[in-house]
Amino acid sequence: MANSKRTLFLKRRLRVRNKLRKVNRGKIRLSVHRSNKNISCQLIDDVQGVTLASASSMEKDLGVVGKNNIDAAAKVGTAIAERAKKAGVEEAYFDRGGFLFHGKVKALADAAREGGLKV
Repeated sequence: MANSKRTLFLKRRLRVRNKLRKVNRGKIRLSVHRSNKNISCQLIDDVQGVTLASASSMEKDLGVVGKNNIDAAAKVGTAIAERAKKAGVEEAYFDRGGFLFHGKVKALADAAREGGLKV
């Protein structure tokens, strides 16, 4: 029986999370979620269980409400980099979840790197 797209997504997500747990050792995690209409990300401290900063394409001040393209992902990436600096975060591990690292997810990561966040 062939695997569905959802099952493959969940397998990838577990594989990425397990690898991050081995490497992370209490550092900050930049988690990305992409839907058909929006893209969002957040900086998570897994030791304390708190979100330090977040950015989303649903925020009106970014000017990309209702758009889910590479430009919107890049704006979200620069926004999370700025908010990370305000929160005192310089380095974070990139948690792409089950999403493949290309297109919008890659654009977000590249923009965060250009904004000064070490991903």
